Amino acid sequence: MKPMTIKPTLHKTLFLGLFLLYGWGAFPVQAADPQESHQALQGLKKWLALPHADRTAVTEQPFARTALTRPDADQAQQLLWQDQLTALKKAAASQWENKKIKIDNWEMKFDYRTFGTKPTDGWSLYISLHGGGGAPTQVNDSQWKNQINLYKPKEGIYLAPRAPTDTWNLWHQSHIDPLFDQLITTGIVHMDVNPNHVYLMGYSAGGDGVYQLAPRMADRWAAAAMMSGHPNEAYPLGLRNIGFTIHAGENDSAYNRNKVAAEWKQKLKILHQQDPNGYFHEVNIHKGLGHWMNLKDAVAVDWMAGFTRNPLPDKIVWYQDDVTHNRFYWLAVSAGQEKPNQLVIAQRRDQTIRILKATGPENLILLLNDQMMNLDKPITVHYNKKTLFKGIPTRTIATLHRTITERKDPQLIFSAELNLNLPF
Repeated sequence: MKPMTIKPTLHKTLFLGLFLLYGWGAFPVQAADPQESHQALQGLKKWLALPHADRTAVTEQPFARTALTRPDADQAQQLLWQDQLTALKKAAASQWENKKIKIDNWEMKFDYRTFGTKPTDGWSLYISLHGGGGAPTQVNDSQWKNQINLYKPKEGIYLAPRAPTDTWNLWHQSHIDPLFDQLITTGIVHMDVNPNHVYLMGYSAGGDGVYQLAPRMADRWAAAAMMSGHPNEAYPLGLRNIGFTIHAGENDSAYNRNKVAAEWKQKLKILHQQDPNGYFHEVNIHKGLGHWMNLKDAVAVDWMAGFTRNPLPDKIVWYQDDVTHNRFYWLAVSAGQEKPNQLVIAQRRDQTIRILKATGPENLILLLNDQMMNLDKPITVHYNKKTLFKGIPTRTIATLHRTITERKDPQLIFSAELNLNLPF
C-alpha cells in the first residue's frame, strides 16, 4: 500500500482549519516553506536596491510577513543591518565631530578622551555624568569640564556629556533616555564602539542619574558605577543582569547619601541572595570621607571593565520607573501599554519561557531569535500554570526590520515575536 500523500494546497487548508479551530497556543505553527522564504528574501533585495525616497514601508510589502528559514533570516538580518548602517553613518559622523546630540528641542553636548588601543571587537564606552544640578549654567559647565578629566580607564572612550538642563534632576528626566540611546548608536556607528562594553557612571547629581538610569536602561549597560548620589524614588530591581557598584563617603550626610548607600547595599545583598546568578554588586562606604572621596572611587572604573553585557539573559526583571520604556532586553509591550510600577519577571530555558510574574501590562511581547533558542522547533510559554503558546514561532522580515530600526543595536535584533494576552 502506498503511503497517503496530501497535496500542499490541501495541507495548508487543513492547517488553516486547525489553526482557526484551536488557535496559536494549541497547535504548532507550520515551519517556513523554503521556496516562499527564498522569494521573500529576493523581494527584500529588490526593495533595498531602491533609493530610499522610492521605498514604500516594509510593512506594506508582501514579503515582509512571509515565514523565513533560518539561513534566509540570517541573510536578511545582515542586509537590513548594513542598510541601517549606511543610513546612519552621515548623521553619526556629524554628531560625533560636532560633539552634540540633538533630538527635537533637546540638545546634549559632550566631550571625550580616548585611552589605550582599540580591541578587535571595538572600543569600550564610558559615559560619565557630571554633578551640579539645580545651579546656574556656569556652575554646571564647570562641573562638566571637571568631569571630562576625572577618570581614566585603561582602554576605551571616556565621554562626559553636558546635561541639557540645569535643573536638580538634570540626569533623570524623560528626554535623557532617547539622548543616551542616540549617543550610544552614534558611538557604535562612527567610532566602532562595542555595544556589549558600554558603561555608565556619575558623581553627585550625576550619581543621582546613575541610580535611576542604570536599572531602567539596564539592557544598554554592561555595568554602572554610582558616586556620591541619591536615588530619590529609584528601585534596584532592574539591575539583575548588570554589575552595579556604589561609592559614598562615610560622612556624606547631605540628603542622607551615606545612609541611602548603606540601605542599597543591603537591598542588593538580599536580591543577590535570592537570585545568586544576578545582582552582582560592590558597595564601598569610604571611612572618614565626605562628599568628595579624593578619587578613592576611581577603582570603580576597573571594576566595571570586568563586566560584559549579556544582551540575551536567561532571566529578566523589568520594573517600570516613572520614565517608562516599551522594550527591555527580549521583552516588550505594545505602544501605550507601558506604565509606571509595572513589573514583569520572565525566564527562558531551552525551548521554554516562563513568565514568573506580570503586574500591570495586559499584553506582553516576547522577542525571539536563534541565539536564544531553536526557532525551527516548538517552544512553549507558560504563565500562572497556563500554556499561553506552544508552537513554532515565525521569523519575518517585518520583525527584523522593526527591531533594527527601534534600537539600532546589532546585539538586540530579533526575527520572531509572540504577542500574548496575559490572563488575570
